[in-house]
Amino acid sequence: MTNDETLLLHRAIELAGEAQASGNPPFGSLLADSDGGVLAEERNTSVSDADITAHPELKLARWAARELDPATAAATTMFTSCEPCGMCTGAIERSGLGRVVFALSTEQLTGLKPAATGAGARYEGPALFDEARAAVEGYYQ
Repeated sequence: MTNDETLLLHRAIELAGEAQASGNPPFGSLLADSDGGVLAEERNTSVSDADITAHPELKLARWAARELDPATAAATTMFTSCEPCGMCTGAIERSGLGRVVFALSTEQLTGLKPAATGAGARYEGPALFDEARAAVEGYYQ
């Protein structure tokens, strides 16, 4: 990582602090172009927006998909205070961003949180393959 990239990662961590100061979970991210110019910044606003999906990585991926052509998106780097969750990772992949640099890994973050309680959702499947396939066939050609 270059010195300029380190500064961008520091800024993502500052954005996380700003999110926490406003009563939201402490996560921040920014999107930089191939020259290191900041295109957009976001903070987690899941509490203040009453929206469990208001993660900064997801908001930036949505912005990039809407505002950037594919070649420009592929040349960007997202700098983020923490490794993106599964939801955000999916959005980042679909938006075509080229690179993600994060400060804390998911494992490191988990070590900073109290132990989770509750079993979580149960997932069952696959089921009804033929019917489900019929709804999807032909779309990805």
